[in-house]
Amino acid sequence: MKIAKSVKRLGTEAVYNIFAKTKKLEKKGKKIIDLSLGQSDFKSPKHVVDATIQALKDGHHGYTLPNGIIECREAVSRKIKSLYHANIDPERIVIMPGGKPTMHYAISFFGEPGAEIIYPDPSFPIYESMINYTGAKAVPFNLTENKDFSINPDKVLSLINEKTRLLILNNPHNPTGGFTEKTIIDKLAKGLEKFPHVAILTDEIYDRLIFDKKEIPTFFNYPSLYDRLIILNGWSKTYAMTGWRLGWGVWPENLIEYVFKFCVNNHSCVNTATQYGGIAALEGPEDHLDNMMQEFVIRRNFIVDGLRSLKGVECSLPRGSFFVFPNVKGTGMNGEEFSEKCLQEAGVAIIPGTAFGKFATDNVRFNFATSQDNISKALEKIKKMLN
Repeated sequence: MKIAKSVKRLGTEAVYNIFAKTKKLEKKGKKIIDLSLGQSDFKSPKHVVDATIQALKDGHHGYTLPNGIIECREAVSRKIKSLYHANIDPERIVIMPGGKPTMHYAISFFGEPGAEIIYPDPSFPIYESMINYTGAKAVPFNLTENKDFSINPDKVLSLINEKTRLLILNNPHNPTGGFTEKTIIDKLAKGLEKFPHVAILTDEIYDRLIFDKKEIPTFFNYPSLYDRLIILNGWSKTYAMTGWRLGWGVWPENLIEYVFKFCVNNHSCVNTATQYGGIAALEGPEDHLDNMMQEFVIRRNFIVDGLRSLKGVECSLPRGSFFVFPNVKGTGMNGEEFSEKCLQEAGVAIIPGTAFGKFATDNVRFNFATSQDNISKALEKIKKMLN
């Protein structure tokens, strides 16, 4: 068989490779504390589960429109209005099976040989993977230059040229936990007005997981960019619904027909009952979110203090998401060596920074959305390993 070259250019997520290693070690009897996966230990809210079960009982078993049931799209529109004070027509909203299809489609629309797409490094690895798949040139901007991993608008704008088709942003940021303030995003958005040929994909999946009561720096704040703005969001992180595979995207009107066709060709439609669960999540109480964030603050502070106490480890305080991205260069190891040693010797699964880009060779990612007991045991095991 002869496989297309584009398929061979696809990357992957190292988390799944580490997950496989973890399972093999556990099968051999080794106990592993897994701080690698990008999900929390909180369960989906009960009223969301109940609404989904009720939808099945009510007979919602069939196909839906490829862009999602209108009730779900209207619920997203109302949520956008209440959170961001933006009026978004439900016809511009597309319900997706998770967040990745929005990335996939957006990058596919603008990526081809001769085009350039700008993206953060380090970042969610599927950005670069999909850019390479399309044959476009992947142009990274380095987030490790700033200790807090915030976006430098001048740096980003300096990378734009006549070949630039798409700019990808993620704030709050995975894997670093970085957060860029609204005043800085204001400057970036103002600068982007000078480049009307550049589309913008902003991944805001962690927008409700912001610490220290900071204002959400959403791109819904900039109507002047709406005609080329794609906003990715969903239920996975805010509502602890990672396994439900439910997300949404807001698209420019002139791209909706193409998104519709991609949906038809790719997945037909999103699971019907889960869309009713999604409505319940958006319209129901959010006590779970308050409780989750209170717990995340405790865990964040605990893991940062613990990492800073380790010889050779430097760690900034994350201000969003549920990740921390320490620099381990002082241990005499790079991120890959440190991660492998943690897994094999300490029994702690984490992700090397290079899984997210070439600039993070000395970093590793910890997920602190697990129990404080797990974090404590992991830190103690790593401390013993280093000693």
